[in-house]
Amino acid sequence: MKRFLPHIALTLFVLQLLTMLVSWLLSAVFPDSGIRSLLSGQGLRWFFGHFAQSLARPQLVWLLLLSMGYGVLVRCGVLRVGSSYRESRARIMTSLLLAVYVGVIALMTAIPHAILLSATGSLWASPFSQALVPLVAFGIIALGSFYGIIAGTFDTLQDVYDALLHGIRQSAALLLFYVLLTELTLSLLFIFDL
Repeated sequence: MKRFLPHIALTLFVLQLLTMLVSWLLSAVFPDSGIRSLLSGQGLRWFFGHFAQSLARPQLVWLLLLSMGYGVLVRCGVLRVGSSYRESRARIMTSLLLAVYVGVIALMTAIPHAILLSATGSLWASPFSQALVPLVAFGIIALGSFYGIIAGTFDTLQDVYDALLHGIRQSAALLLFYVLLTELTLSLLFIFDL
């Protein structure tokens, strides 16, 4: 699969270039259609002026947080099958900590007038729904780190730090695809004024 990733990335890049060219052709052939060209002055100003702003989306933060969570989850050892005394004790203690974590989140969302509910009292379109991915990622990072420390997988702060970076390194290819897909999608939305 890794052999095909560079080809997929190149395909997405070529699609971006074709989108620019086709938008220019369509806007020239059908001037009254409302199709905007990415190669016009307006299109180039939009593309370069909004490039960083287009990428600065919550999905990028989610990707980074989940990547760090993945690194801790893989490195802490909780996914390995083992039954030493330390691992069993770590599983029990981590399960208790998970129950406390879920309980605290439930208190912030389930009771009337909870602080993570929307103004109308619903869960969706609320601070809770906006923070769901960060809450999950933080939970994975905290619980995985706790498990690793108790089980003896993480002996120092450096081990936790390396686990966080391991996840980012493993997902580096996803960051490239995020950039390519986001720009291609937003370019299409600009062209058709959606």
